[in-house]
Amino acid sequence: MTLDRFYPIFDNVAWLERTLPLGVKLVQLRIKTLSASDLRPAVARARALCRSHGAVLVVNDHWQTAIDEDCDWIHLGQEDLDEADLPAIRRAGLKIGISTHDHAELDRALSLTPDYVALGPVYPTILKKMKWERQGLERVTEWKRLIGALPLVAIGGMNVDRAAGAFAAGADIVSAVTDITLHDDPEARVRQWIEATR
Repeated sequence: MTLDRFYPIFDNVAWLERTLPLGVKLVQLRIKTLSASDLRPAVARARALCRSHGAVLVVNDHWQTAIDEDCDWIHLGQEDLDEADLPAIRRAGLKIGISTHDHAELDRALSLTPDYVALGPVYPTILKKMKWERQGLERVTEWKRLIGALPLVAIGGMNVDRAAGAFAAGADIVSAVTDITLHDDPEARVRQWIEATR
């Protein structure tokens, strides 16, 4: 299956309700603050919304909930890999995306045969405090050379104007968070993203 080139990441299901009807076809649900009892219905709702809109849902971090709720994809950061039961994830048939920031992390990710690799932050990001400086477009090109046909996701400080450069550098998919969620008109911004990536 070919993943869509536009990959927004949202921290609650309300964003999916707003953006899936606009044509979003690949979305990550990245919830860090809900209790386990609240998380499961949120993931189930997100899965149902994505299926009704023909979109791919990627669940960040919560691999057991993703298995329990019959999801298709998970995304794991490097710290998440320490905790995740990868054989159980594979037995459940989930596809896996993995975050990378340096060569050691890329080597680790590739040893696990992921279904995509994410590189970030390509540009400075305000989303979270990171120990890595901006990777830059040169690193995007290097990563694509190293991973070959595997889809490469560029993330971190991405906006509509920077998307073309990321694609030209070798990214297959561009991910956005605050460029949408902090925008004065998030729906209009999503439409701009779709127009820029299709």
